[in-house]
Amino acid sequence: MLDFLHEGRSAFTAPWVHWLALLFLCAAYLQGAFDKARDFPAAVAEMRRFGLSPAAPLAAATIAMEFVASALILTGYHRWLGALALAGFTVMANFLADRFWQMDDKPKSQRVMVANSFFEHWGLAGGFLLVAWYDLGGAHVG
Repeated sequence: MLDFLHEGRSAFTAPWVHWLALLFLCAAYLQGAFDKARDFPAAVAEMRRFGLSPAAPLAAATIAMEFVASALILTGYHRWLGALALAGFTVMANFLADRFWQMDDKPKSQRVMVANSFFEHWGLAGGFLLVAWYDLGGAHVG
């Protein structure tokens, strides 16, 4: 009588759904790397705006890391390594870019938007940690 639930579960656990979920998780990093590579001077300016130096090599390293880590995740080759790289990158970038607690001079609406972004990035980092955990065999724990 409830065969449709089993069939729906089977469809949801199809390999393409897993890959699509990983693509969604990596989408912002692929788009960011593509945009930075397409407009490298803007990427360098962004590094400078955050006080990072040397700006050009750091911009190039960011582009490479976002592309390579995403490729590792999507291909499954050392997926855990790509996931940990993007989790670490996300946490560092979050503390650099989304300092809502230092925005007392900004309108409340702007502080709220940045705070939301800060906590959304924690969600992304957690998602990447789960990808690494699963890839390293965590699904067999407990």
